[in-house]
Amino acid sequence: MLRYLIRKIGYSAAVMLGIVVVVFFLFNILPVDPARMTQGQRADVQSLEAVRKEFGLDKPLQVQFAYYLNDLLPVGLHASTLEERERYGYVQLFPVSNTHVIALKWPYLRRSYQTHKDVGELLLDVIPNTLILAVLAMTMAVILGVLLGVLSAVHQNSWIDRLAVGFSVLGISAPSFFAGIIIAWLFGFVLSHYTGLNMTGSLYSYDPFKGEVLTWSNVILPAVTLGLRPLAIIVQLTRSSMLEVLAQDYIRTAKAKGLSRNAIVYRHALPNALNPVITAIATWFASLLAGSFFVEYVFGYNGLGKVTVDALEMSDFPVIIGSILFIAFIFVVINILVDLLYVWIDPRVKFNS
Repeated sequence: MLRYLIRKIGYSAAVMLGIVVVVFFLFNILPVDPARMTQGQRADVQSLEAVRKEFGLDKPLQVQFAYYLNDLLPVGLHASTLEERERYGYVQLFPVSNTHVIALKWPYLRRSYQTHKDVGELLLDVIPNTLILAVLAMTMAVILGVLLGVLSAVHQNSWIDRLAVGFSVLGISAPSFFAGIIIAWLFGFVLSHYTGLNMTGSLYSYDPFKGEVLTWSNVILPAVTLGLRPLAIIVQLTRSSMLEVLAQDYIRTAKAKGLSRNAIVYRHALPNALNPVITAIATWFASLLAGSFFVEYVFGYNGLGKVTVDALEMSDFPVIIGSILFIAFIFVVINILVDLLYVWIDPRVKFNS
């Protein structure tokens, strides 16, 4: 298992490096001047040059990438000054000269062109909101999806089966941004007197007397919208996998022994049918963080997606790159966890060392 984890982490590190290279050069070769976006169209040459120097945009692109990679890696070369130490919060490992040291630190994602705040701090402020939204959406999708899939398989060709399959087809066919608009208009506007829900709103709302207050009702509609597609996928995967497992010989043997239907379905069939469902759950959970971009924007929900879309409008490249790298990191981590979860769910699965 240890050898497997080391190899998996090595592959994941190579994938992350490739993503860093592609994303960095993709956004830095665009014909957009961040200094001009920051200072406005009427800014003088001196102001533009000062901004480019402040963010290191006056250097050749390959030099900018080398500096960015040094900032991003957990171990890097840094100046041994108090300003540098405070910026990166590094721990010195050993000196390489009178002015520079090899240091250990958290990845540094630079500063926003627009707000001049650390990108890491900006993302940490909104990532919990997006994680809460994704967890609620995925929880709804898993519970309802597995339940409907099992019922559909057990009652094959019945009205329950046809209803579940029809719902899953509808859920897969509807894009999230379109479903979000319909759900926001219907439940947040037309039926708002009955639902008590708003078309837009974030996890925290401002009350003139109480200040920031936690508003869970604002999470319901975006969570439902975000969970529709994974719910539909999980229903179909659970149904097809359960039908395959229920046709196995050991299920017929269990029936011949007189075991109850619930024992056969939930104790013997369902655990063996969960492998493809687990893959879908893990993949979709990571995808929800990326797919939340449009949903958060439609509902005005202050999360990672909305911050990234706002950064795209302002060509705030450090924020965009930081968001993409965070999502890629989540995909990589979840991929490793899924492989470990396979062995826990199904002991027949072995590690390939």
